[in-house]
Amino acid sequence: MSLPRLATTIATLSAFVLAVSKVIVGIMTGSVAVIASAIDSLLDMVISIFNNIAVRVSESKPNSRFNYGKGKIEGLAALFEGLFISASGLYIIYEGIRKIIDHEPIVKIDYSIYVMVFSMLVTFFLVTFLAYVVKKTNHLVIKSDLLHYKTDLLTNGAVLVSLIVVKLTGWYYVDFILSIFIGVYIIKEASEIVKEGFEILLDVALDFETVEKIKEIIKKEPLVLDYHCLRTRKSGNRNFVDVHLVLTPDMKLKLAHTIIENVEEKIRKLDPDKKWIINIHADPYDDSHINKLLEECE
Repeated sequence: MSLPRLATTIATLSAFVLAVSKVIVGIMTGSVAVIASAIDSLLDMVISIFNNIAVRVSESKPNSRFNYGKGKIEGLAALFEGLFISASGLYIIYEGIRKIIDHEPIVKIDYSIYVMVFSMLVTFFLVTFLAYVVKKTNHLVIKSDLLHYKTDLLTNGAVLVSLIVVKLTGWYYVDFILSIFIGVYIIKEASEIVKEGFEILLDVALDFETVEKIKEIIKKEPLVLDYHCLRTRKSGNRNFVDVHLVLTPDMKLKLAHTIIENVEEKIRKLDPDKKWIINIHADPYDDSHINKLLEECE
């Protein structure tokens, strides 16, 4: 099992344990904030399961049917995850408002506090492990998981504070109001996941910084006169780069091949953990106007 898959498996198990404990205590105490946190943990579990599947599928090699691999499964998974999370966020907001209107009290606050402390400890150790995996692999899915659980750590802390306030002051509305804020926060996070999923499915370009570095590599290659039609995209753990290089018309094929290999090697070094699929076309003159007419590039 690869390190990214191990990370998503551990994240799934951790989220399951937290969700079960929070659901039990949330029902016992009537704390909407704890129940909201439990739903968030259930969503974490679903996300980690999807991530595990996405990592496994995206790591599969290209074949005769899927020539470019199956990296876009990450985008599809993110899209469904985001929509599911948004619906759950709306439900949490609804429950918070309903309990404010119905004046439902929280009972056995101590149990709620204990489970949130336990939750924070588990999440802290999980975040530490995910950070280690990110440092080792620089895997995008695990980076997303790490960010998600970091925000969970903050959310759990906020719930814990609200419960302590309720215990000390008896003002139960703090719990309900906080659950509404958690619901809004979940929807906000979900919108980012949906956006990222759409971008992957729509072949979004590599990040601006990476594209600029690719341009610099090409410009610094001594025998490259110019370039055009630079296109990039990402799919799973693969980065795709297409570009036309303008070389001198009388250049020998072997030299042109060497130049192209040099450029490819330097691009791959930008992120050695990624699989780079680079397609460089050598032109004896600048034919960018033709490419634009054919709508091959901007």
